[in-house]
This record gives sequence, structure tokens and C-alpha cells, in this order.
Amino acid sequence: MAEQLGTLSRTHTCGALRVADVGHDVVLLGWAHKVRDLGSLLFIDVRDRHGHTQVIVEGDEALLEHAKRVRSEFVVAILGVVERRSADTINAGVATGDIEVRAREIRVLNEARTPPFPIAEDHAVSEETRLKYRYLDLRRPALQANIGLRHRITMALRRYFDEQGFFEIETPILTKSTPEGARDFLVPSRVHPGEFYALPQSPQIFKQILMIAGMDRYVQIARCFRDEALRADRQLEFTQVDLEMSFATPPLVFEIVEGALAACFREIGVEIPRPFRKMAYAEAIATYGSDKPDLRFGLEIKDFKPLFTESPFGIFREAVAHGGTVRGFVIPGAARYSRREVDELVDLAKQAGAAGLVWARFTADAVQSSAKALGEEAVRRVLDASRATKHDLLVLASGAPEATSRILGQLRLLVAKRENLVAQGRWELTWVTDFPLFQWNADEKRWESVNHPFTAPREEDLPLLDRDPGRALAKAYDVVLNGWELGGGSIRIHDRETQATVFRLLGLSEEDAKSRFGFFLEALEYGTPPHGGLALGLDRICALLAGESSIREVIPFPKTTQAVDLMCDAPSVVDPRQVRELHIRPTA
Repeated sequence: MAEQLGTLSRTHTCGALRVADVGHDVVLLGWAHKVRDLGSLLFIDVRDRHGHTQVIVEGDEALLEHAKRVRSEFVVAILGVVERRSADTINAGVATGDIEVRAREIRVLNEARTPPFPIAEDHAVSEETRLKYRYLDLRRPALQANIGLRHRITMALRRYFDEQGFFEIETPILTKSTPEGARDFLVPSRVHPGEFYALPQSPQIFKQILMIAGMDRYVQIARCFRDEALRADRQLEFTQVDLEMSFATPPLVFEIVEGALAACFREIGVEIPRPFRKMAYAEAIATYGSDKPDLRFGLEIKDFKPLFTESPFGIFREAVAHGGTVRGFVIPGAARYSRREVDELVDLAKQAGAAGLVWARFTADAVQSSAKALGEEAVRRVLDASRATKHDLLVLASGAPEATSRILGQLRLLVAKRENLVAQGRWELTWVTDFPLFQWNADEKRWESVNHPFTAPREEDLPLLDRDPGRALAKAYDVVLNGWELGGGSIRIHDRETQATVFRLLGLSEEDAKSRFGFFLEALEYGTPPHGGLALGLDRICALLAGESSIREVIPFPKTTQAVDLMCDAPSVVDPRQVRELHIRPTA
């Protein structure tokens, strides 16, 4: 039977006691982490989120017998005195390892069933089990450390933005459905039958309206929702650090955001160099095959198109003749690859979407290539142009320029992992700028926004909106860390005429634009200042700084990749009466 806490109050956390506390009476409250029964002597490691303290029970037979009830994960109260450990029993691996508490009273505040996995030891446990029993998983020290880091990063950001003159302002969770690139989560209205709210994919329109309202600098630790496929760096609901500034320019946004990220990194004891590197979108795609390039290793992609305009190798010659290109990169030291290893590389390229892969390398007295039709002279020419040495392997692919680079970009990442080229503990931050404003949707025969429809074009590209919108570049920017997009933003459109033009290019009729965005278009007519901002993914920042490969490791209650909450068993069927009250009828 559980005993009562009564008037007991914790004097110290389980990670706080030190040699200076020897001789003091203390009260510890927490969980039994480990219990070691040596007969006439019992040790209980008591744990809370602050650490562990060793408790010794000895001498008092009644107390010893009572303590023998305690099992792992029982909730206990310990009253005792702090003693110094003997030299041969000091545990240098924990902060409290120089002391122990000799118990005078133990209260079992609650018992516990045997957990489905050990809390005290770092055992491999399936993610399904961890998420089903998340309340137990969250007791594990590693996950508690991640949540603690998340708290410190969030507080550091709040302090930083306050110092920079930002107001923290909450925007609505129940709002209007607007197109932002992913599916909305819709909430049916009970009092307005047939009408729906949407959960925000971001506070985009509201933060722009706050600039119209003269708030000048806004920030919010915002909960956002997108009904899209889940993966290691994406959840249905997520947290972003959302900011907007009036009279903003890209350099001002860069300065503010770099300062915010520097504040985050200080929480892990790292001082990052500033300003960050800047790279145009076109360069990122051409050189790294990605708009979020991982710069911790080389393997830069190069273009060899001029070498193949009249190539005897028909695949390359035809690609060039039809507006495509030939691109590739050098894998240092890979000339040693056996034929099996080279074949594995070709398979990796096909997994990345390539129709095939051509490789070339120097041999002892000649050159060698998988494409015999290239001829020795052409192979030697491209190897020389690539600056490959006799120790290296050159890989080549052909096709449309961007598609070819993206395939090689995926292969680049796979090779870097396979060859252990990624430098651990290295932080490479960069800004990717000058994104295209639009992309063509061939299926729907219309333009789509690359970022979102409120992104401003570069001033020099404004005339292109009328005659060649596909060439217009945006005043948009992403901040990238080690191949992860940490955040993206832009300078916004701040006049109604340009905003209406963009809506029209996106296929929105005047009536549709008025229905969806009429309030916003009207607001733009009341003296809107130039403005811009960015949203940082808090979950991604925390995962990277915690050294995790999945954001689920820094989110207290994440969903599975199938969008299920295993602990709560959600989504779930609801009472038919609730459905009727909402004036909807399930079809499945």
C-alpha cells in the first residue's frame, strides 16, 4: 500500500548533493533507479531528472526490511544524512559520486509494475514500444537530456529576441484555409454548418498583418500543422520560431537569424563563426545537387558538357544535343574499388533515380571506363578535366541539368556515408538565396510558388512577371546546417498590385483571390511597410544540436511515420453524436 508524502518537502534534487553537504539532513524524492540487495546492506540509486544519488540502508533491521520492498521505478521519499564515500567507492562517473545518503526513513509513495523495457540501462528498444509507453521512455536520462536542451534553447531564443526588440505575439490556431503547399488540417464548425476552420500551416498572413499593424518586430514559438507524409525531420504538428520585421532587407534578416542561431549553439558550448557563407540556389543545385547542401565534405559536382558535344558515346552526345548535360564528381581513393564495389555504386545511382552511371579511372599505364565507346582519349580528357588522380574514381551521369545534378547529389550523400567522409562535430552553416519565384506544374498546366505566394520577386525581375515568370527570382532565402534546412523565409510582397498579379499567375481568379485572401488584399491598401522574415524549425535545431538523426528524439509526444499516436491511440473513432453535432457524415 502506498505511503503518504504528508508534510515532507524536497530539500535537494537527486543531482545536487556534493561533499560540502556532508553531515546535512536531507529529503530526496524520486524514482528507484537501481536496487542492489546485499543482505544486511541495501543500496538504492534514487533518480529524478536532475541526476542520481546513492542511498544506503544499513543497521536498522526494520528499515532494512521495509526497504527490501522497493523495486525499480517505485516512487520513494528518502530522509537521511549525507555521508562522504570512502575513497575506494567513489563513482567519478556521476556528479554525486563523492557522497551517499544514509537513510533514516523510507516511504514508498507508489509502487510500479515491471516496465516493458529497462529505464536504468541503455537497451535497444523498438520505436513502437518506446512510443506506446512514452511516459516511461521520457524517464530515460538521454531523452530527458534532450528535452532539457530543448528548454534551454527555447529560453535562449526568447531572451535573444527580447534583447533585439521583438514582441512575442500569439496568432490564431483556428483560422482560414489558405494554400501553402501542403494539405490543411480542417476543423468543422458546429455553429456554422458546412463551414470549416483550418489549423495553421504557419502564421504567415497574421505576421504580415502584424507588420501592417505597426508591431515592427514580431516573434512567436508557434505550433504549426501540415497534413503531409512523415519522415525523420517532419511531423504532422511541429514547432517553429517564427519572426517578421518591418523595413527588413535580406542582410538584416541574416544578421538577426545568425545571432539567434549563435544563441542556440552556445547552449552546447559551441561558438559558431559569422557571417555564414552565402550560395545562390543555382550554384547549390549545380555543385551539390541539393538546395540544402551538406558542406562537411567535398565531392563537388562538375559540368563536363563541352567535352561531349561530339562524343562517340551516343548517350552523352544525344543528351548534350537535346539541351542536357554531362555532370559528375570524383570519389577520392576509390580507384581501389573492386568490380563488385563499382557495381554497388552503380546500383546506388539507380536507387537515386539515374538510368545508369558511367565511371572512369586511371590504371597503371592507361585509363579505364565502363563506357568503352568513349574511347581512351575522351576518358583521359575528362579525367584530366576533373582533376582526378591515379587513386580516384570519376562517376558521370547525363540528362537535364537540374535533374542530373539532383541524382548525383543523392549519390554524393550515399558515397559520403559509405566512405565515412562526413566530419563529425563539424558545423557548416550557409544561406541559400535567389530561389526561383515559380515552378511549372506540368500536370495542372499552371505556375506554382516555390516558396509561398507572398514572396516578393527581386526588383529587377518584376517586369518578368508579365512576359516570362519562370525566369523571375525571389527575394527568398533558406538557412542550412549540415544538409538540413533549418528555416526559410523571404522579403514579402507589400503592395496589392503585385500580390494580385502573383495570385493571377498561380491560377487564382479574381473571385477566388477575394474569397480566400480578400481581407489581406484590403489590408495591403492601408499603408503596408516593406517587410520580411523567416521561420526556423525548432525541432530540427534541437535534434541537430542534441546529435540526433530524428526530430522524434526531441519531441515529447511525437507521432509515428504512419501518423499515429501509439500512446493515446489517435486518431480514433469518435462518438456518432459528436459527428452529428458537426453536421458531417463519414464516408469510410
